[in-house]
Amino acid sequence: MSGDRPSPLVIERILRDRQSIWQQIVAERDLNALTGRMLTSSAIALACYGAVLGFFHSPLMALTSALKLPLLFLVTLVICLPTLYLFNLVFGARLSVRQSLALVMVAITVTSMLAVAFAPISLFFLITANDYGFFKLLNVSILTLSALVGLRFLTSGMQVLNDHGLLAPDAANATVDGQASAPASVQAVPAAVPAGPTPVAAQSAEPVAVPAGAAVAESTANGAVTTATAPAQVPTQWAGQPAGASFPPGMLPPGYVAQRPWDGRAVRRGEPTQRPASMTLLYIWILLFGFVGTQLAWTLRPFFGDPGQDFSFFRSIDGNFYAEILRIIGNL
Repeated sequence: MSGDRPSPLVIERILRDRQSIWQQIVAERDLNALTGRMLTSSAIALACYGAVLGFFHSPLMALTSALKLPLLFLVTLVICLPTLYLFNLVFGARLSVRQSLALVMVAITVTSMLAVAFAPISLFFLITANDYGFFKLLNVSILTLSALVGLRFLTSGMQVLNDHGLLAPDAANATVDGQASAPASVQAVPAAVPAGPTPVAAQSAEPVAVPAGAAVAESTANGAVTTATAPAQVPTQWAGQPAGASFPPGMLPPGYVAQRPWDGRAVRRGEPTQRPASMTLLYIWILLFGFVGTQLAWTLRPFFGDPGQDFSFFRSIDGNFYAEILRIIGNL
């Protein structure tokens, strides 16, 4: 499905063709239109689910919950998005505000659509098991599960952006056999070599005879050149040679550059040598998003409406969300 084709069923594209969503975010192509469709779809889905929650009390509560549930997610996004964007800037990521917003909106869209998919189940228990505590716990569980799935999409999208160098622009992205360009520190050895045992030219056009244990040039991650011990047998996957090629002991193939063991493993896997700080901070931000969202939900309550109380648009701020959940579990 084309990324430029407008469709009200944006959730179908996210679930069926998520790679095109990530590529569109990477390229910053039509992000305003994509984000607008996700916002519209999420608001409609959350309004429908909020109406089901409020019907436990009255039609008027259903109407207010249909308004407040989309507001809950939107205000949480407004509060937390600047933190995510600044986290990325501080640690060198190149995400724009539009890319950050689109990523978070993917998570909210998946969450809202999954929640509305559970709406018939919630409505069934509303009709057949009219218990206030059970109904609240059921729907809190549904929203928690939906949010976890949505946030999983967020981490997947951030990982794709990391693979494209938007989270760690300077990380090594080398792969083997010339399928992708390697960092300069891996590709070649600088001409100036410090004094010491005579190194072997790394970019010789012909195999170079080197006794096992002799010193060869080695390029480190910071660009410095040191020396390393020549192996008895050179791994062919580092030499860029055809499958099955081999070199006798003490021979270095053309283009061989000695690597430290941990660098070699990363190159063979085509992965950076370490995870960027932006990915670690993403998990911290997810926890922050969850805490802000739950506290805001407690502030905007009621969503269900206690059948023993009259209708009210807001309740007084006392206690907290987590204590209320524990109380409900205790009562059940």
